[in-house]
Amino acid sequence: MSEQGEAWRSNLITDSAAIQQLALQAKRVAVLGIKTEDKASQPAFFVPAYLQSAGVEVVPVPVFYPDVTHILGQQVYRKVADVPGEIDIVDVFRKPREIPQHLDDIITAAPKAVWLQSGIRHPEAEEQLARAGIKVVSDRCLKVEHQQAALHSKM
Repeated sequence: MSEQGEAWRSNLITDSAAIQQLALQAKRVAVLGIKTEDKASQPAFFVPAYLQSAGVEVVPVPVFYPDVTHILGQQVYRKVADVPGEIDIVDVFRKPREIPQHLDDIITAAPKAVWLQSGIRHPEAEEQLARAGIKVVSDRCLKVEHQQAALHSKM
């Protein structure tokens, strides 16, 4: 394969330092698959709650909860592409088999990065996002990486 044909691979972020830098620099994160306050013990709620407490603007994009209009005090959007303004990271809390159904929506939104939470990998979807010019982190916890980056930045 040509070098140009493989250039998209540079959008697959695997280096720990680059992952932490991406986490720390994010100012606005859309959370696809966010849960509501009554699910506070689940990562799909407490990870975005942590990010918000750390000063990151969290934009809720729940997949369920059709009657909910606000999560974490923020307006809910039903599609990532409906979120106004620039998105630094789309943090994904979806089962791997459910990710393909969200690809067109995510690519239309054109975030700087897509973050597949711990335990979530989908190589074909990751490649499609990377080929669209979107940075991709998979199988890592945004909360853990943000906390580690914040700790290292204070040293």
